[in-house]
Amino acid sequence: MDRENLIKKWLKDELNDAEKQAFDKLDDAALNQYIIENASHFKASHFNKLEDFNTFKTKYKASKGQVKQLNWFKPFLRIASVIVVALGLYFTFFFNNNTYVETLASQKTTIELPDNSKVELNALSSIEYNTKNWDDNRALKLDGEAFFKVAKGKTFDVKTTSGTVTVVGTQFNVKQRNNYFEVKCFEGIVKVVSDTITRKLLAGDTYQILNGLFTEGKTSGLVPKWTNNVSEFNAIPVKEVLSELERQYDIQVTFKNIDVNRLFTGGFPHDDLEKALVYITKPMNMTYELSSSNLVIIHGKGN
Repeated sequence: MDRENLIKKWLKDELNDAEKQAFDKLDDAALNQYIIENASHFKASHFNKLEDFNTFKTKYKASKGQVKQLNWFKPFLRIASVIVVALGLYFTFFFNNNTYVETLASQKTTIELPDNSKVELNALSSIEYNTKNWDDNRALKLDGEAFFKVAKGKTFDVKTTSGTVTVVGTQFNVKQRNNYFEVKCFEGIVKVVSDTITRKLLAGDTYQILNGLFTEGKTSGLVPKWTNNVSEFNAIPVKEVLSELERQYDIQVTFKNIDVNRLFTGGFPHDDLEKALVYITKPMNMTYELSSSNLVIIHGKGN
């Protein structure tokens, strides 16, 4: 049976099994399926004519064109997503003006800021600052300990989790560890704000909050001693001293039968571990044991 008669019989739903197989093999198989799925558009009414089928065929071809267009659009979306990611990376790397500097255990470094101010960073410490508007907003975040030599200019802020230090042009040291916040002024005037405690420090003044207790004191040095590879303490719990020993030598310290809150006054060098251990343990009537390359055991009296 020829093509047109098959289509006419199909429209009247008069195809037998053999004719249905022949009908399904026609080149318009996809078109036929499309018509079946949307038959309600032209078989429901008694007034449809043959030219309605031609109109429907044109509509089907138009729909195929739309499908092709959508298939083309998918790779376009993929390309667009790649472009968006690339632009995000570009803006992150080229328009993020934050500078972050971090030291490791037993490491120190010196950083020069955009205004020629200098920061000496102690072991296991970090600073972060923005260079974009530095001249108008001289501010940085500190975690750890640093000695600052600030060039004269607008207000300079050092922000820590324990408090903020504000200066114009001066030299000072800020130490911020767990429950230990300390500021020492070596030149000029320093304003320190921590919670409700605000002080202005002159050269030689110190500001300290240790385990929630605030004290003021004096220092006679011109620079903090750690910048010359010596850690110095004045009535500080020995556990804080040993924590600093860990940072300076990249070791682990454990205790046996000692009072870790006992106060220590003195210091230790950064270039000789055994000498440092003697300087800490002997005045405290303690002993030490080097059990491995990075583990030190401190023994109290009677062990």
